[in-house]
Amino acid sequence: MRAAADAVTDASVWSMGPEETAATLVELTRVIDQAIELQARVAAHADTLHVGQDVGASSAAAWLAHETKTTRGAAHGAVRLGRDLETHPATRDALAAGGIHVEQARVILRWIDDLPDDLDRDLVAKAEAHLLEQANHHVATALNRLGRRLFEVIAPDEADAREAALLAKEEAAAPKACRLTGYDDGTGKAHFTGTLPSHQWAALKKMLAAIASSKHQTATKGAGAAANRPPTPEAMGQALRADRAVPRRPAPQHRRHLGDHGGVHRPRRPPRPAGEGVPARHRREDLPRPGPAAGVRGRDHPRRPGRGLQPLDVGRKSRYFTEAQRIAMLVRDRGCRAESCDRVSGLHAHHKQRWVDGGHTNLTDGVSLCHWHHNRAHDTGYTTTYHPNGDVTFHRRT
Repeated sequence: MRAAADAVTDASVWSMGPEETAATLVELTRVIDQAIELQARVAAHADTLHVGQDVGASSAAAWLAHETKTTRGAAHGAVRLGRDLETHPATRDALAAGGIHVEQARVILRWIDDLPDDLDRDLVAKAEAHLLEQANHHVATALNRLGRRLFEVIAPDEADAREAALLAKEEAAAPKACRLTGYDDGTGKAHFTGTLPSHQWAALKKMLAAIASSKHQTATKGAGAAANRPPTPEAMGQALRADRAVPRRPAPQHRRHLGDHGGVHRPRRPPRPAGEGVPARHRREDLPRPGPAAGVRGRDHPRRPGRGLQPLDVGRKSRYFTEAQRIAMLVRDRGCRAESCDRVSGLHAHHKQRWVDGGHTNLTDGVSLCHWHHNRAHDTGYTTTYHPNGDVTFHRRT
């Protein structure tokens, strides 16, 4: 493998066209994943042989870190990955064949090892096969959310009890993990990092995103402010710096003052099967619950606090989606539906068929897209394809 890499050290890439470049990049990524699997397998074997003892190393991982000048964390991670793959041959085979990415493999191993020790081995094998199949369609972050709902696939009768226990455990642990550290670098800037419970971070992020939104910037600083808005991390930092008090749960007049940033915000905890692990008492139980496959039906009526039932199908009466429709779409789509996109906030409600061309304002004709992919959907330089599973793909016209 080193010889093959050495053979292309001086290879020119400037002459490759877009198709060849894309194919080469995909294959290189798969080769790297295969090499990582082989490294992990050898690292685990080195640990078994106690490699490094003859030179006084405390472990094979410590010896590897010294020899390769890598961090001990990375070396220990290679050994742990090799050990985990030894006990899960199906995942090891998929990684060794380049069929899954190493991040996906780590997610699968995490959730399989999280299953109860007394669970029937056939169910464990079924769970692993399910996640490996889902890895063909989802990146590691989405696969991690599916792994959280693994019991609903292999043991649906026990899923609710297990989720309740898991949420209770997380709820008890989250406040203890709260922390905030920072320092002043002496140049007029302070740097900090911290940890909050998920639902409190979601509330804070929602408020900062509202302040940083294009609508709010235009309203407070003029028409040119939104166009010159810095990238999102900088915009969020500017929002945090803003000279205004931001209550945890703003009153209605404050919510109007803050505005929004492109549609409805993610509820603090969407109903199952989405899940970021927000405690049960923070759930929005009044939101529509998606079915096992199709999600929210076109004529469901979610109940909003103080507003009664809200229609989810307004047909041709209105061009714009209502807040209730946006919430239902968010619950159904759980993020931007553009293939390979993982954005889950600041989403736009998009008509599959343009309203001016006869499209209807209902859930069947609506899809959640991020700002970037919403622009692509209206860009005449791209063709937009809506797939039966709800995904949206874009291809540049030639």
